[in-house]
Amino acid sequence: MSVAQNLLKIKSTLPSTVTLVAVSKTKPIPDLMEAYDAGQRIFGENKIQEMAEKWEAMPKDIEWHMIGHVQTNKVKFMAPFVSLIHGVDSLKLMEEINRQAKKNNRIIDCLLQIYIAEEETKFGLDEKELDEIITSATFQEMKNIRIVGIMGMATFTDNQTQIKKEFTHLKTIFDKLRLDNTDAINRVSTLQTISMGMSGDYQLAIECGSTMVRIGSSIFGERI
Repeated sequence: MSVAQNLLKIKSTLPSTVTLVAVSKTKPIPDLMEAYDAGQRIFGENKIQEMAEKWEAMPKDIEWHMIGHVQTNKVKFMAPFVSLIHGVDSLKLMEEINRQAKKNNRIIDCLLQIYIAEEETKFGLDEKELDEIITSATFQEMKNIRIVGIMGMATFTDNQTQIKKEFTHLKTIFDKLRLDNTDAINRVSTLQTISMGMSGDYQLAIECGSTMVRIGSSIFGERI
């Protein structure tokens, strides 16, 4: 099937409450334009330079999401245009995003990345680190960053029970965050997004409460 057919097939399976991020990393612009012409407006990239090149070349009504691990020294290259940064996993990174957003006279939306997997290779905050960040004076003073939710990546496994446990854990953290830190978080944030679920597990993620799924290979085909 074509990119457009794949996209429409995926969209037909998503509830209206779930946002689709088309993960377009490593894919050429003509493939992205096929998805764009079929109505897709949110694309996810994991390399800032590649995302910036695509932003330059493509229509300006696209929302660009940075879904990969972010190095602080690269933030300045996406600060003028990025719509949402998914993988925010340290106070140091938040400070740099806030600094670059201010330079560009913007407020940049971010998701805090939570460590939920049983794999050493994944990035993310544990619950103690999360609590320390959002109750810190440094965070309270940030005016150009807005935390709109959290994201997490499940363990890469066929064990659906384990994946479900990890997704449910992320939803529990989200619900707790909304209850416990209403005052602390709401001064700078509106928590509404749980970004979890990819091509192989997005339906399970939605069952567990996901409001945003990141789907690449099911739309664009496997990465070469």
